[in-house]
Amino acid sequence: MINVLFSGVAIVLLVTAGYWLRGRGGPRPTGTWAMIGLLVSFALAFASYTPLVEGAAESVVPHVGRLLSNSFTLAAATAVLAFMLQLNLEPEEARRSIRLRVLFLGISVVGMTALFTAEQLNDRSPQLYALYVLIYISYLGVTAKDFCLQTWRQSHRSRRASQRVGLRVTAAGCVFALLYAAYKVFGLISVGLGLGLLPQGVRCSTPVSPARCVFSVTAPALAVLLITLGLTLPAVVWPVSQFLRRRWETRSHAALGPLWADVTGAAPEVVLTPAEFDDQEHAADSDFFLHRRVIEINDAVLALRPHRSPHVMESTGRAVAGQGLAGTPEGEAIVEAAILRAAVRAKKEGNEPMTDVAPPTVDASARAGDLRAETEWLLLVARAYTRGEPADTATGATGARA
Repeated sequence: MINVLFSGVAIVLLVTAGYWLRGRGGPRPTGTWAMIGLLVSFALAFASYTPLVEGAAESVVPHVGRLLSNSFTLAAATAVLAFMLQLNLEPEEARRSIRLRVLFLGISVVGMTALFTAEQLNDRSPQLYALYVLIYISYLGVTAKDFCLQTWRQSHRSRRASQRVGLRVTAAGCVFALLYAAYKVFGLISVGLGLGLLPQGVRCSTPVSPARCVFSVTAPALAVLLITLGLTLPAVVWPVSQFLRRRWETRSHAALGPLWADVTGAAPEVVLTPAEFDDQEHAADSDFFLHRRVIEINDAVLALRPHRSPHVMESTGRAVAGQGLAGTPEGEAIVEAAILRAAVRAKKEGNEPMTDVAPPTVDASARAGDLRAETEWLLLVARAYTRGEPADTATGATGARA
């Protein structure tokens, strides 16, 4: 089961690294290479934990799996901190801080390697092992603490919801990393004082058995997965959200078509000429075309204002109240659709402007500057306009009064 768990984690991390590595047709986001280094380092660390890889490596150098996995873990911790430094600091300051961290990483790995070698040459001396763990856990603990604080603070400053959630998930991963560090400190004290609280050489059969594997196996695994998920979430959510946004804009543009055709047919002067909107830069820009359609519908509604019949508004309002929709967005959209239908007919028939016109059914200023809110309102109107009920009744009532 351990083989499956760690191999699976390593594969997921390498696939995620490939996602970050692939080009996107433009400059790479800040921290891309640090993120790739993080993911690859964690993948190698977890690969070295698998009994298969560990056994192969230790057949050459006994017990070297520990040194490999610990070194890769420190490299991953350095990379993840470098990622945040690049986001939070000015470029030159970030480079200085990262160079310093990489220097400390190199010193730590060299020191661990020297102590590991000395430990093996001295019958696995517990004192040398304790010094080895001291270097490892000191570097890992300080880095995890710094990274946890930076991600938590950054999560409060981020504007995008995916970034806030991702950074908080990452901070949760750091908590598990600190839990793992605390376990290592406990082990260090046990070895240093000769207490024997953590028996050496006992392998984990499952992530929770023996019980200490919760701290030595499950905690670092959760730390890696949560940190990876948290840092990758915004990068994955962004293209998905953009795809959903473009799909909504395209569908909304099409759904507004019948309403747009009728109101601009009655007020053609509001339609932009091809020279004003046919720009290659916006050829595939769904936001541009939807925005243009919304503006033209609103301009046409203003142009039709002299033909907004208060009688249609009253009769349609009564019909809407009879359906139990009075005061709801759907009911207000039905009233607005009926008024527009009557106004379009009056304008096309050449009727004289009215001296008393119906006011807007809802407060347009509340939607000012909000394309989505304006579009959603017009979609309700367009839906009611296309159905024509109770607009037809209202229009007939207006004709009878005329």
